[in-house]
Amino acid sequence: MDISKPIASNYGYFNEKYGEQWSALLGALREEHVSALDEVWMPLTHKVDLPTFIVKKDSAMDVLRSLKEKHGFDFLSDYTATDEDESPRFFLVIHLMNLGSKARVRVKIRIAENETMPTLIPLWEGANWAEREIFDMFGIHFDGHPDLRRILMDMRWEGHPLRKDYPLKGYQIFLTPEPLDPELLK
Repeated sequence: MDISKPIASNYGYFNEKYGEQWSALLGALREEHVSALDEVWMPLTHKVDLPTFIVKKDSAMDVLRSLKEKHGFDFLSDYTATDEDESPRFFLVIHLMNLGSKARVRVKIRIAENETMPTLIPLWEGANWAEREIFDMFGIHFDGHPDLRRILMDMRWEGHPLRKDYPLKGYQIFLTPEPLDPELLK
């Protein structure tokens, strides 16, 4: 599949429909956050389907707040992480959508091993469970998260299954059911 060949979607051809808006957004972000953007990948110039802003971790909250409050990207459509073969080790990957115009963007933030990221819950409440999943699968911690604990794996599970250094057959067998946390029964 050639990603540079336009494919029609429910909203039409993305680059034809949103190309000018994406360019204006990029210009505004470069003005507002002069040194925050490490890299920018735009459709048709890079093999991406959405504008992808790689943002420095120290400036990430300011850029994300600006995208939401000034530029209307009020819907957090996806929030995950990837484990890379480079340093820093992880990328946080955030997909945002402007519900008014239906435009979408991708923000990536590089995170090193044992580095924390501020929670995005003050901006998007929907980040709560996504951050718990990222913590569970990758071991990335979020400062200020109200309930950062495992969400998919057993509480007794050791390790983080989506890290590249996790053993491919990393079975852990528990002969008894997971004990109930008395705090959750209140």
